[in-house]
Amino acid sequence: SHGFVGETTEQAAEAYFAPLKTMMDRIGTERGWPPLERPTYDAGRTLRGATVVGSPEDVAAKILYQHELFDHDRFLIQFTVGSLPHEQTMQAIEFFGTKVAPIVREEVARRREGRQVADSN
Repeated sequence: SHGFVGETTEQAAEAYFAPLKTMMDRIGTERGWPPLERPTYDAGRTLRGATVVGSPEDVAAKILYQHELFDHDRFLIQFTVGSLPHEQTMQAIEFFGTKVAPIVREEVARRREGRQVADSN
């Protein structure tokens, strides 16, 4: 998934739109896709959308939602897109590792423990 982790939902959404649009519009021109518009981008940021963009809590919630559906062990996020400044990319990676990952690990462990207890009854 293309993605970005910001300090807040709003900050992440604003920071990521222009770089993603630049990249998707360039690719889209070659492939016959329409330009990426803000409503489409915002729809992609929802829980069921394909883009993983938001605060650490938003991103963790989306990963956990997908975990409920797929019970996957790994999640791949593509941070570097278009013209996103290097500093912002590095900050997003740091937030992912220090804020998102611990939330996801803790919740997945809690869910697995709950399943084991339920299975033993």
